[in-house]
Amino acid sequence: MGGALLAAFMALAPTPTQAQAAWPQRTVRIVLPFSAGGTTDVPGRILAQRLAEELGQAVIVDNKPGAGSTIGTEFVARAKPDGYTLLLMSPAHVIGPSLYPSIAYNAVADFAPITRIALGAYVMVAHPGLAVSTVSELIARARAEPGRIDFVSSGNGSTQHLVGALFASMAGVELNHVPYRGSGPATQDLIAGLVKLGFPGTPIAIPLVKSGRLRALAVTTPRRLPELPDVPTLAEAGVPGYEATVWLGLLAPVGTPRDIIERLRLAVARALGSPEVERQIAVTGMEVSLTTPEEMGEFLRRELDKWGRIARDSGARVN
Repeated sequence: MGGALLAAFMALAPTPTQAQAAWPQRTVRIVLPFSAGGTTDVPGRILAQRLAEELGQAVIVDNKPGAGSTIGTEFVARAKPDGYTLLLMSPAHVIGPSLYPSIAYNAVADFAPITRIALGAYVMVAHPGLAVSTVSELIARARAEPGRIDFVSSGNGSTQHLVGALFASMAGVELNHVPYRGSGPATQDLIAGLVKLGFPGTPIAIPLVKSGRLRALAVTTPRRLPELPDVPTLAEAGVPGYEATVWLGLLAPVGTPRDIIERLRLAVARALGSPEVERQIAVTGMEVSLTTPEEMGEFLRRELDKWGRIARDSGARVN
């Protein structure tokens, strides 16, 4: 994030008379509704560490996985809107309403946006035991052996599930979805070769690809990644129009006072604004991408519409 942009964020800061001077007086909790080791985990812990320095209070990460992120998300939706319980969310937040129609919260109305944190890609990866080196080879094999190739995800209704289902739909192939309870165990079995294909985020995929433990077939973004310059996009590799971007955003329960929201936004901008932290985030394959609360709210609404359509069109279902 450039100095001019950071300066602009600072200019929007509330004055001391506007802010609630009493906050924060105790530990702030950032809920990650996914298992430890997942796509949100590393950036979330970087954010927590730096945010603690800015706020002068401990900031802890609390992993609450399950049900496609809805368990941890509902926990935050029901939390007291006092600035001490926050939600770090990915596209799973806007996918959930299409897959879990009975969830007990509204993905937009029940949360106060603070800021987007980062943007990144998913990576289609294969275990070396799957004898394919390109997306075209994978599609050909999947068409010859419908339903015989497993693809792993972090759970039914998870982002990885829907990203894979979207690929299968657009490529015209049938894959066998194998859901796990979180990215950590899913990745372990993918490395072990118990399942052969997956769509993890870059924080998980890049180290495993560079170490040779998994093979990258494509990335899901419209542009190639600087960290994987030789890996094509899915659109380049034979699935025209394919695009799926992972993002991280920070939300609070609706009703959280506006001055606390502003203080949090400012603290996040400072926490992630240094070149050192930008490099730490870049190592995970993501890039810092901040917004105002209003911009984050509009972004959420657009993503809710987009992923709702993808969920319906792809035919993804929660078993």
